[in-house]
Amino acid sequence: MTQSLERLSQRSESMKSIRGIVHTMKTLSVINAAPYDHAARAIEAYHDTVLTGFQAFLHHYPLDARDTPIAMRVLIVFGSDHGLCGNYNEALAAHVAQALTDWPEGPRTLLCVGAQMQDALTDQGLAPKETLFPPASVDGIGRLSNLLTQRLDDIRHMVHPGDISVSLAYFTREDGAGQVPDIKSLLPLDPALLHDLSATPWASRTLPSFTMPAEEMLMALIREHLFASMFRAAAEALVTENAARMSLMQQAEQSIDDRLEGLTGQMRAVRQDDITTELLDVIVGFEALKTGKKRKKRTE
Repeated sequence: MTQSLERLSQRSESMKSIRGIVHTMKTLSVINAAPYDHAARAIEAYHDTVLTGFQAFLHHYPLDARDTPIAMRVLIVFGSDHGLCGNYNEALAAHVAQALTDWPEGPRTLLCVGAQMQDALTDQGLAPKETLFPPASVDGIGRLSNLLTQRLDDIRHMVHPGDISVSLAYFTREDGAGQVPDIKSLLPLDPALLHDLSATPWASRTLPSFTMPAEEMLMALIREHLFASMFRAAAEALVTENAARMSLMQQAEQSIDDRLEGLTGQMRAVRQDDITTELLDVIVGFEALKTGKKRKKRTE
């Protein structure tokens, strides 16, 4: 019985140590998500500036939706490089695989962010052309976005003549629904977006002017549009990844607390049994001693 109590005590101490680790990971997930959330909101202001530049450009040079043949369709999937976030990568990979079944036939290129996402996509029968490391900090989001923008430039030059279609797949937050997988199309530019920007009156009396050739100016605006969108997607993916990890750690913490409560109950029961056994031993010894004394008196 003593060995059983010792074993229960060891298991209880081990569970407490694991709970401490889980609690630390949950706290780190909350701390890590905050700067990424701030970055996601900050890039929105920059993206609005880029769209304002588009608006000014369209007032000078109206653009019609061009029916340019698509030479390559590019999909960039933002996932995780670390585990302990539940089925985060698997759910997004399944969503991507389902969405690709509705895509038109033609050449495709799949770029992936995160080793865990690469494995999830491979399990779905999708082979990424290249896997990039996700940012380790907020400062790395800009590095990753610049790298992806350069990759898109390389692909565009490789498939010329023709145009490329660019889409982003990542988890995004949605009010009332937690986080949901989303695939956002960036290129070709949305005709509805161009129409809205063209139809929106300019805020001041004078339109801004520029000295760059119109074609170069348009390409620069498109590049910044891609950069800001990928920056936003990378930051949002990191926020939702940490949220998924925090949720998983909360579940693990609750499970450990339930297990500890059960172990505490077992230890109390074992201690009570030990106390009861010792009391019975005392009572039996006392009764035996009492009986012995009575026999001795009778003999005398």
